[in-house]
Amino acid sequence: MKPELHRIGAGQRLVVVVDGLIDDLQPVVGLAAALAPFPVATNDYPGVRRVIAAHEPANVYVAALMNAAAPFIAGAFDCDAFRVIEASFSMVTRAPAALSPQQRAPHFDSTDPQFIAVLHYLSAPGGGGTAFFRQLATGIEQVSDGNVDLFVRTATKLARAQRLDAGYVRPDDPHYEMLLAVPAVAGRTLIYQGSLLHSGLIPPSAPLSADPRIGRLTGNFFLKLG
Repeated sequence: MKPELHRIGAGQRLVVVVDGLIDDLQPVVGLAAALAPFPVATNDYPGVRRVIAAHEPANVYVAALMNAAAPFIAGAFDCDAFRVIEASFSMVTRAPAALSPQQRAPHFDSTDPQFIAVLHYLSAPGGGGTAFFRQLATGIEQVSDGNVDLFVRTATKLARAQRLDAGYVRPDDPHYEMLLAVPAVAGRTLIYQGSLLHSGLIPPSAPLSADPRIGRLTGNFFLKLG
């Protein structure tokens, strides 16, 4: 697939999709497996996450992906430089019935428009993908310092009314309109502002394994432009 540049929502915000930035994924999966078992994520991520430290062998992967992604980041966001705030391996492992209210709705990573998320699919068992949303009650697609209180207040109200067995976010969520869905494909990279409302699409067929060689393994990177 050729690199794609999507403009989504009323704000026409950019989402970059590019395949094949890393030719051989199996050595990277091996690096992740060497770090297993991953600890349970301390934020609202529904699974396990292992931060990659600068001195660890897996940092070779971080450098390789960032070097390959740099031209796409620069071209889409008109920046001369960026720095990596955090790099990690992540796996979705939580059963749908065990999700918290926050994990059943689209989320954002930061209100800073210069904060960029890079998602790299190292495997994609069971399909699914990543989607971007608009909160229907408020029209919010991108969370900022100016609207974060309204978004959180509304999301909390919606969560209280949600069924306890609602499970993972669905494309037809009654409270959030899906603006773009990007299918999960091994080797695919997504680049977008962390302030955009987004969620993983986790189908019932997805194996919720904590084994990096079996489950839904991704490389996750948070960057700061400039």
